[in-house]
Amino acid sequence: MSGPVLARRGFLAATVGLAAALTLSACGGGATPAAPASSPAPAAQAWSFTDDRDKKLDLPKAPTRIVAQVGAAAALWDFGVRPVGVFGPHKLADGAKDPQVGNVDITKVTGLGNVWDEFNVEQYIALQPELLVSSMYEKGTLWYVPEKSKDTIEQVAPTAGIMLTGRTASQVIGKYEELAKSLGADMRGVPEAKARMEAATKELAQFKDIKILMVSGGADQMWVVNPPEYADIMHLTENGLDIVKPDKVDEGGFFQTLSWENADMYDADVILYDTRTQALTPEEMMKKPTFAKLPAVKAGRLYPWRAEAPFSYQGYADFLEELVTNLKKAKELL
Repeated sequence: MSGPVLARRGFLAATVGLAAALTLSACGGGATPAAPASSPAPAAQAWSFTDDRDKKLDLPKAPTRIVAQVGAAAALWDFGVRPVGVFGPHKLADGAKDPQVGNVDITKVTGLGNVWDEFNVEQYIALQPELLVSSMYEKGTLWYVPEKSKDTIEQVAPTAGIMLTGRTASQVIGKYEELAKSLGADMRGVPEAKARMEAATKELAQFKDIKILMVSGGADQMWVVNPPEYADIMHLTENGLDIVKPDKVDEGGFFQTLSWENADMYDADVILYDTRTQALTPEEMMKKPTFAKLPAVKAGRLYPWRAEAPFSYQGYADFLEELVTNLKKAKELL
């Protein structure tokens, strides 16, 4: 359950009070050198950004108190932006950091919700946010922003949405890079990470003869992912990988649902499995008899798919380097 939504009168009173109390902190790394004593202080530059809803955001100065959905937070963190709050899966049951939140230091941000439909609006207002950033799988729908409280959330601070579907990973990363630059991030380490990503991407072509199946497992069914709907998989296919496209996708277009009895519907040399916390582990999937009998599984060619790698050069360098290492192992086993 999300935190209680304030009554309209209370909400307006809170926002008026908070507006008077807003404080601004530097975003990202190095400090700006001070102007000479004889020079007047430079005026703050107006900030503008057009998000993937084609919504132009204009503020008197660049926002510094940023709250972000965990995927967006992970991307921005790698570009040098430090959110004050996050929402979405960031903490596992044992208190450890959820991989979806990437390099974000969760001890230094406020968690507003950890599961679907959980967003503490009162805490959000108390953070005095100046901008909320979230990914989008459907244009206009901010991921992990609950429908029941989205109108209230929208009134607190401007929101920016970054589209994940219908585009490649490079395009998504580029949009997060554009946002980070506009926010004043110093971008240290970005050129090196970009070079790593580009080098790993070039290596993918050597595996073009390996047929790959990408799946996510649930208690009673298995989902075969549909490559065109995923920015990360589009990056793989556009750079040489042969990934199975299901014959009949479900209504949403993202995957085909199969019973475990039909887990052998598609032939593949390699299987990549969803590593997110809601998906079954390889050990759990191998308890399903039909899945366990698949040639790729029996041969040990079962490797992780980092389904929500941060959309940053660093995030994708890590993801692709691991994948290349595993595909080299698979090639030796074929």
